[in-house]
Amino acid sequence: MSTSPDQPLYAPQEPVFPKKVSGTFRRLKWWIMIVTLAIYYITPWLRWDRGPHLPDQAVLVDLAGRRFYFLWIEIWPHEFYFVAGLLIMAGLGLFLFTSALGRVWCGYACPQTVWTDLFILVERWIEGDRNARVRLWNAKWTLRKWRLRFTKWLVWFLIALATGGAWVFYFADAPTLASDLASFDAPFVAYATILTLTATTFIFGGFLREQVCIYMCPWPRIQGAMMDDSTLTVAYRNWRGEPRGKHRKAQAAAGLGDCVDCMACVNVCPMGIDIRDGQQMECITCALCIDACDDIMARLGKDRGLIDYLALSDEPLERAGAKPRPIWQHIFRTRTILYTALWSLIGVGLVWALFVRSDIGLSVEPVRNPQYVTLSDGSVRNTYTLRIRNQTAMPREFRLMLTADSILRIEVETEGPEVGHVIVPADQTLNARVYVIARPQDPAASQDTTSLRLWVEDVETDARASASTVFNGKG
Repeated sequence: MSTSPDQPLYAPQEPVFPKKVSGTFRRLKWWIMIVTLAIYYITPWLRWDRGPHLPDQAVLVDLAGRRFYFLWIEIWPHEFYFVAGLLIMAGLGLFLFTSALGRVWCGYACPQTVWTDLFILVERWIEGDRNARVRLWNAKWTLRKWRLRFTKWLVWFLIALATGGAWVFYFADAPTLASDLASFDAPFVAYATILTLTATTFIFGGFLREQVCIYMCPWPRIQGAMMDDSTLTVAYRNWRGEPRGKHRKAQAAAGLGDCVDCMACVNVCPMGIDIRDGQQMECITCALCIDACDDIMARLGKDRGLIDYLALSDEPLERAGAKPRPIWQHIFRTRTILYTALWSLIGVGLVWALFVRSDIGLSVEPVRNPQYVTLSDGSVRNTYTLRIRNQTAMPREFRLMLTADSILRIEVETEGPEVGHVIVPADQTLNARVYVIARPQDPAASQDTTSLRLWVEDVETDARASASTVFNGKG
């Protein structure tokens, strides 16, 4: 079907003014907001003593040093599989929670939801609750309206600025960077990042809000593949609530359902939708409509749960007057058990890899040009670049050697405390130039290639690491 040239691709944004609501899910959202924001803003300032040679910031993404520090854990570039594993676990966790409880991530912990909730809270403090904000929106621009709007925007901007500022502290020592930012000595990229994140937080949390969830976020369109009729999600029991009406007269109320059409569920919805219309892509499963409806039902002396977390597969049972299946049967089913097993397997694998990894490493790169050099006495010499990795907090002395039964000879160009020894600084990688020499009578001198294994050994602890390569002869 063709689209008319005059038909807009997007519906115009309708302002949404969520009403204040109290209840179990609203309190849960407040606590999640407090905890997540505290983690985000405070974490860069936490200290962790790793020794005199390493940074003491508890969580640090050191791009210049190509390191990621998390408490006692340090991730090097060659260990990126830890980061990849955590990302896979995050994806599987999102699939798991969506399969079991719908879009709980979107409704409770998504950054867009958390900061939008915070911005709405500020808006409510300054401009008033829903009715006051609606009147202010429709009012002409007076001095009072300008004052309220400017105050609100100023607080939003300060929150957005703190948000952008906190982000850059994860990538450098927080106290040092804060001092540099204040004295305008910080790198340009720090100011650019703060400005970008400040602008996006201010616009997304203050003005776009539900538009981000509807048009910009891909998850509403993906969630359908994660959910089925056994998924617990926020829904309206229309078989109990319909036909809806005001219940003003007892005789008329006898033919009506429990829904009194008070619009409380619509007025508290941050997405501006009516949950009574059924499952909708815009619903983020924040459950505020449950709190609003339960409050109305309690005032009317009716059972709570007209709007509730429920599964579509339970609808025939409830229509027939039977009890729905227990919650655990919806949560623990084949799909969620499979996701949990995969998630746990990856987690156990990462923990195992973390504890068995070595804190020293060696890689060997032959110098190809030339492949070998013939010395004056007829010996053949190959040159190698050794990358010796020291993942500890102290400098370490290493002895370089070949396999014990090798008849070849090794010489180290890099100066050390003894012949054949090098010192690798704490938490660094040292490039050492090494020569391996075969005498004229050695078989390796006349053969095309010979397998070779080089070793490094910690002089103090005897810890060892090795790497394989080849020796190029004249053959």
